[in-house]
Amino acid sequence: MVGPIIGAGIFGIPFVVAKSGVIPGIFYFIVLTFVVVLLHLFFGEICLRTEGKHRLVGYAQIYLGTWGKLFASLVLVFVLVGTILAYLILAGNFLKISLSSLLPLSNTVYTLLFVALGTLFVAKGRQLIAKAEFLLNIGIFAAIGVIAFFAAPAVRLENFALFDASYAFLPFGVIFFALIGWEAIPEVASFIKDTNSKVSLAKVIVVATLVAAVICFVFAALVVGVSGFLTSQDAFAGLIPFLGERIAGLGALLGVFAIASSFLVIANYMKNALRHDFGVPTPLAIIITIGIPLFLFLVGFQNFISVIGIVGIVTGAAEGLLMIAILKKAKEKGQRKPEFSVPFSRPLIYFISFILLGGALADLFF
Repeated sequence: MVGPIIGAGIFGIPFVVAKSGVIPGIFYFIVLTFVVVLLHLFFGEICLRTEGKHRLVGYAQIYLGTWGKLFASLVLVFVLVGTILAYLILAGNFLKISLSSLLPLSNTVYTLLFVALGTLFVAKGRQLIAKAEFLLNIGIFAAIGVIAFFAAPAVRLENFALFDASYAFLPFGVIFFALIGWEAIPEVASFIKDTNSKVSLAKVIVVATLVAAVICFVFAALVVGVSGFLTSQDAFAGLIPFLGERIAGLGALLGVFAIASSFLVIANYMKNALRHDFGVPTPLAIIITIGIPLFLFLVGFQNFISVIGIVGIVTGAAEGLLMIAILKKAKEKGQRKPEFSVPFSRPLIYFISFILLGGALADLFF
C-alpha cells in the first residue's frame, strides 16, 4: 500500500515546508497523518462491510443513492484530471533537469514527448501497464534513496526557517494530496476477503500510512536542509547549486520513472471509469483522459504547487466528507460483518470535518 500513497505529492512537500517554516510543516504532518489514517480506516471498513468489488463511486451509489454517485463521479473526474495534470507538469520539469544537457528542449516539449509515449501505454491497456508498473515503481524509492545519500552530508540547520505567517496555510492541500492513497484499499480488502487471510487490514492501513508519512517527512527535511529558501517546486531544480547537475539530474530521472508509473495507473483508471461507468467508447475515453489535462497544461495551468494544492483541498473536503457519510450508512446497512470497526463518535467526526473544511477554506482563501 505504500507505493500508491507515495506519488507526485512528495516532490511538492519540500517547497511548501520551506515557505511556511518547520513549525507549520511539522504541525500539518502530525494532524493530517492522523486524519488520513482515520479516513483510510473508514474506507477499509466500508470495503469490508460490502459484498463485491467496488470503488468510491460504487459505494456512494450503494449507500447514498443516485445523488451520491453523481457527486462522487464529479469529484472523481475533477481529482483525476487534476492529478494527471500534475504528473504532466512534473514530468516535463524532471525531464528537462535530467536531459537538458544532452537534449536542450523546453519543459513543454518534454511534456508532449511524455504524453505521446504515455498515451500508447494507456491505449494498450492494463496488461502492458502492469508489466511496466513494477519496474517504474522502483523509481520513486530509488530517487529518494539517491537524494538521501548525497543530501544528508549537505544539510545545514540554518536552512530551516521556523515560521512564516504569510504562507502558514500553504502546506495543507499539498501534504494532504501526498498522504492519501485510498485507491489501494479496495484491492487489499478484496484480497483479505477472498482468501480469508488472517492479515489485519486495519494494521496494514495504519502501518503503510505511517511509513509513507515518515518517508515524505524525511525527504522534505533533507531537501529543505540542503536548499533552504532556494527550494524549488519540484524539489530537484533547487538542489543543483548544492549537489551538482549530475546528482540532481539522476534524482530527477528516477523521479520520471515514478511519475510515469503513477500517470499510467491513474490515466488507465480514468479511462476505464469513463468506459464502464459512463458508457464512453474507448477511443473517446482515451482522448478525454489525456486531452483535458493536456489542454489545461497548454493554456497555462503549469504551477505544480497550485495544482496539487487545489486537488488536495477538493480531495480532502469533498471525498473525505463523502467517505464519512458512506461509512455512517454502511454501519447501518452493511451487507457483511467487517473484520474491524472504527469508532464513529460525534466528537471525532466533528473534529475530522472541521480539519477538512477549515483547512481547505484557509488554504484556498489565504
